[in-house]
Amino acid sequence: MTKQQQLAKPRVTPARPLYTPEERIRRDTSVWTLVQGVLAPLQFLVFLISLGLVLRFLVTGEGLDAAKYSIVIKTLTLYAIMVTGCIWEKVVFGRYLFAPAFFWEDVFSMLVLALHTAYLVALFMQALGPLELMYLALAAYAAYVINAAQFLLKLRAARLDGAQRLASPDGQTGLPA
Repeated sequence: MTKQQQLAKPRVTPARPLYTPEERIRRDTSVWTLVQGVLAPLQFLVFLISLGLVLRFLVTGEGLDAAKYSIVIKTLTLYAIMVTGCIWEKVVFGRYLFAPAFFWEDVFSMLVLALHTAYLVALFMQALGPLELMYLALAAYAAYVINAAQFLLKLRAARLDGAQRLASPDGQTGLPA
C-alpha cells in the first residue's frame, strides 16, 4: 500500500460508549435511575395536559387560570427531574452536570430551565399579559420537546451500542468515532 493510499484510508477507531462498564453498573444499581424513569413520563404527561390547556386558552380565550397553574406544575416537575437528574449524573459520571456523555443535552436543558423560570418570573411579577405568558410557555415547551428528543435519541443510541457490544466478540462496535 502506498503512502497516499494509507493516508486516504479512513482510520476506524471504536466509538466511545455512552457508559463505561463501571458507569453502566452504577447506572443500573442507582435508585436515581428508577426516579428518572418515573419522573420522565410523569413530566411528559403533565406537559401534554398543560399544552392542551394552553392551546385551549389561545383558541377559545377560556381557562386562563387552569393554563397558568398547569404551567407552574409543569415547571415544578421540570425542576424535580433536573435536580434528581443532576444527582443521577453525579452518581453515574462523578459530576452533577455536563458529563461528556450528556454534555449537549445538559446545555440545552439550561435553555429549557431558563425559559420555564422566565415564565414563573413573568407570572409572579405580572410582567406579561396573558397572551404573552402563553407564548412564553409555548417557547419553553418547544425547547422541552427538543430536549426530550435529545435524551430519547441518546438513550436509544445507548441501547443499540449495548446490544452491539454484547454481540461483538471483542466488546467493540468497530464503528468509526
